[in-house]
Amino acid sequence: MKFGLGYFPTDEGIDPPTLARMVEERGFESLLFTDHTHIPAGRETQYPAGGELPRQYARTYDPFVALTAAAAATERIRIGTGVCLVIERDPIITAKQVASVDRLSGGRMLFGVGAGWNAEEMRNHGTDPARRFGIMRERVEAMREIWTAEEASYHGRWVDFDRIWSWPKPVQEPHPPVLVGGHGSGVIDRVLIFGDEWMPNRFGDDDRLRARIERLRGAGEAAGRGPIPTTLCNATPDPAVLEPYEAAGVHRAVFWLAQGDERDAERRLDRLAGQVAACVGSGA
Repeated sequence: MKFGLGYFPTDEGIDPPTLARMVEERGFESLLFTDHTHIPAGRETQYPAGGELPRQYARTYDPFVALTAAAAATERIRIGTGVCLVIERDPIITAKQVASVDRLSGGRMLFGVGAGWNAEEMRNHGTDPARRFGIMRERVEAMREIWTAEEASYHGRWVDFDRIWSWPKPVQEPHPPVLVGGHGSGVIDRVLIFGDEWMPNRFGDDDRLRARIERLRGAGEAAGRGPIPTTLCNATPDPAVLEPYEAAGVHRAVFWLAQGDERDAERRLDRLAGQVAACVGSGA
């Protein structure tokens, strides 16, 4: 199993290049950054985890700028979005950003995508929350065309453009892996239609989540794609938890790193690195 970190990169915490170097030095495989263009000051949508929305949601750097800084400071770790809210972003511009980061990093980009949960945030971008899953599908499909075709075109209900030229193309072929976030009833279908992996957060009942991961693997086999892998976010560095998930189809565990300065991050990363070493020693 591979092990990565997820983080809210903000102007109040450790800077992205410093964090990326620390993550790489401790042997982690990947570093994922979150994405929120803004947070509406007058919010009606409840925070899914309950309580007040944490401060960092409104203070995140643009993920592609932060990922470029992280890539320039490192040589090995994979970098990516966890997740990019594609329903709030123009697909032609976003395809350019993903391809640019992939090339500048030497092919290290992981493209996590999601439809989001904050209805007011979506509406500020002109997205109807009731249509977000259809919009997400079309935008990802359009981006895949832009990455892989010399002359790309796409004609859908929400995304529509005639032949375009767009370079650079990504280093990874056919394109950076698309990791589909979410837990809704249709998420496995979305992974099968336009994703390369599933990327759920671990919460609730472990047995139920593992059953869905196994179902995805079986659906991938039935579709002729082979077993589709899963990246598990909000993981815990506990071998007793991770080993059954690995058996179900999880190939990457991502731990969330709490906000803090460089000293805080260094202390937490050292502790996590030790726990990961214990997991590896146990066979997880």
